[in-house]
Amino acid sequence: MNNDVVVTSERTLSNSFLGDAMQICIVTHDIYRTLEQFVRLGVGPWRIYQFDEHSVSNQTYRGAPQTHSLKLAMGWSGSTFWEVIQPLEGKSVYSDWLAKHGEGVQHIAQTCNGIPFEERIMEFERRGFRVSQSGSFQGQVRYAYIDTEDSVGFAVELMDFPEGYAMPEPEEWYPAAPPKSSA
Repeated sequence: MNNDVVVTSERTLSNSFLGDAMQICIVTHDIYRTLEQFVRLGVGPWRIYQFDEHSVSNQTYRGAPQTHSLKLAMGWSGSTFWEVIQPLEGKSVYSDWLAKHGEGVQHIAQTCNGIPFEERIMEFERRGFRVSQSGSFQGQVRYAYIDTEDSVGFAVELMDFPEGYAMPEPEEWYPAAPPKSSA
């Protein structure tokens, strides 16, 4: 942690920098077992994708190029965006989390009030935090994990969706695709 950044009554950091939490991510050894439990809670249906070197470019881990693969599921409960990740191969913050903590909440994505992506990263660096992993899904959606685990108990994820971006059709749905609307 950068000891130059100190919160005092004379110099305070903005309490609104993080903005809204937009996603909560659970890391698991078994994505289907975890999804089954979320469905029991009323979350879903779930979109499932495989992320690997074919769908994610510019993968980094701890400051160096590093490919990895994972199964990723996305589901909603009201306005809450849930994500479940099962690491498959390669070094990643997800496999690190499982080895150190076991299954559970690994990161929370924050909006940072719409500040441009690079400025968010620079602000975290100014506050003493570094990027632990990053990449670009389909060459369009940039993401970065900020190494805040030792200070707040989880990582912070930053995402940069281009205007008008829509997620592609998933490789599979769990437990099933939502019913088609008849408009």
